Amino acid sequence: MLQIESRASERVKALVRLRDSALERREKGAFFAEGLRLCTDIAGVQPALEAYCTRAALAAHPQLAALADETALISDSVAEKLAGTKNTQGVFCVFRLPQPLRTVRPGGRYVALEHVQDPANVGALLRSAAAFGFEGALLCGGCADPFSQKALRASMGAAVKLGIARYEDAPQMAGALRAAGVPLVAAALRDSVPLADARADDARGVAVLVGNEGNGLTDEAVRAADVAVRIPMAPGVESLNAAVAGGVLLWHFRGGACPQA
Repeated sequence: MLQIESRASERVKALVRLRDSALERREKGAFFAEGLRLCTDIAGVQPALEAYCTRAALAAHPQLAALADETALISDSVAEKLAGTKNTQGVFCVFRLPQPLRTVRPGGRYVALEHVQDPANVGALLRSAAAFGFEGALLCGGCADPFSQKALRASMGAAVKLGIARYEDAPQMAGALRAAGVPLVAAALRDSVPLADARADDARGVAVLVGNEGNGLTDEAVRAADVAVRIPMAPGVESLNAAVAGGVLLWHFRGGACPQA
């Protein structure tokens, strides 16, 4: 079994680049994950290309040796270098990036994000989408990378369970949905109807559009949507966190894709 003791090794440097750079992930077609639960959950969906663990982690969890074709033992010092958390479990994997979602399916259910910049919010929204039976995520504008460390932790690996497509802007995304006959529902306060008055048709599907944490959706995104909805709130409360608001909307529009009990 390969052993890596030095933090200065070229392999460690390459892993750090993969961890920190979205461009590196796109160029290599791979992403980096940390943690026993996250790595094993993702490995249940697709096999790991490489696995790295400390001696203590391997002794406590011998099954780690079977996570990938290549498993390397790393020193505690290397684990600290690779870690994105303060108290690392000493378990890391490299996975192949999933194939992007090529087309929107008629009747499909999607979470759509415009300029959602906080990776924790992106991850939480993907996790909610997977939990409520949605099949894909449509990203446009400057959304955070779903395969960054913070987003992966927040999504608990949901990024590999959902098909993900990227678009230049909301009108381009809306055009793809319109071609498939899937209605686009925007979360917005202006020119909107109460959430209770909006229902999805299981036969047509739905795409739920959530906007930027500070500014919400752009005007062009709201115009591109088929309907805008608002979540009723108590007086004096202006808005909800993007991930919370999205979770409410995704639950509301879950339809028959998610068990009722």
